[in-house]
Amino acid sequence: MAHSKHGPHSHRRVTPAPAVERLPGGDPRGVTALGYAAFILVGWGALLVPSLVPAIEREFAQPDAGVGVLYLVSALLYVIGSLASGYLMGRLGRDFVLPVAAFAMAAGLALESVAPTWTVFVVGAGIGGLGSGAVEVGMNGLFLDRFHEDRGRALSRLHLCFSLGALAAPLAIGALVEMGVTWRLPFAATSAVVLAVGLLLVKRDLGVPDVATATPSGRGPGGRRVPLPLLFLALAIACYVASETGVSSWLVRFLDAAPIGVATLALSLFWGGLAIGRLVASRVGDRFPPIAVATACGLAAGAALGAAVVVPWIAASIALFAIAGVACGPIYPMIVASAGALYPARANAVSGVLTAAAVAGSVVYPPAMGFISNGVGLGVGMAGAGLLALACAGALVVARLLARPNLHANVKVLT
Repeated sequence: MAHSKHGPHSHRRVTPAPAVERLPGGDPRGVTALGYAAFILVGWGALLVPSLVPAIEREFAQPDAGVGVLYLVSALLYVIGSLASGYLMGRLGRDFVLPVAAFAMAAGLALESVAPTWTVFVVGAGIGGLGSGAVEVGMNGLFLDRFHEDRGRALSRLHLCFSLGALAAPLAIGALVEMGVTWRLPFAATSAVVLAVGLLLVKRDLGVPDVATATPSGRGPGGRRVPLPLLFLALAIACYVASETGVSSWLVRFLDAAPIGVATLALSLFWGGLAIGRLVASRVGDRFPPIAVATACGLAAGAALGAAVVVPWIAASIALFAIAGVACGPIYPMIVASAGALYPARANAVSGVLTAAAVAGSVVYPPAMGFISNGVGLGVGMAGAGLLALACAGALVVARLLARPNLHANVKVLT
């Protein structure tokens, strides 16, 4: 970074609106590195079961429907963990809640690694989802508090780590399985690493509870109702995640006319594009308002996905899906950065609301695409993913218009 982030004596612009100070004490670089490690593990953990579905189904004699139930349980508890941790961190502080969340994630993975029955395995997945949701909220809030002047860049780097973890998991686990390694080992090894991160978090100063200060509108996210700008930002992030996970979940099936190696390559290119998009945003994102970047990327992603569905050539379709991945990359972190600028004193609550909305999007649309495929064809479902990306851009435009009358100098990112 071009400027210091090492404590209250850093050279920062003075702004009139309330803001949480940079975290005192501790090792800022160490905490940042732990945030990156945690997000790599959350991304890696999210792809563990999908990468090992055949082996897990054989072990427990489960059909696809049983795995679908597992996904639903994990996602619902992810939402609960997101919302509950945002509330608890606002009262008890991250110093207590974030390490506990990492321990819960590690415990869930450990239980999955030794589960004797399918029911126990599902319980482990639920506990892991609860912890993962809380870890994501806590780290988003931590980065919102720590990086006041370059939130977009910092959050893009953080979410790049999620993409890298999700990209690496299928490749590494596939290689291990081909070597004859039992499917339980990746769960056990991941649990041990998450536990180590949790223990390191215990020794770090992660900040204080949220300041109960009103936002410029007088209605912060910690109030009795979610303010309209944050509501539309939550709608935008739900639409985006629904689009992204819909494409990721069904892309190989959509390209079933191509050889399986080509179809899986397309999925890898989509995730690789996401990583590239976030890497670029981490370098240049703060030269532009984050909400404007997210809006433009939503429009580009929607257009690329629509074109990928209708183009008659497989190679061109795969290239367009890769382009869509690049466009998708910056959207999530830029929405979080925009919300953090609107409500700088309530980072934990903001992160909890947005993370819960994001998971809700992932729960609703990918399963719906299966029914759409059975009814009118998967191409319609993929086109719907493109429309959701456009809807994300539309919700961001509305959020920007609603927030404009209440902007202060420190929320310049929305102007």
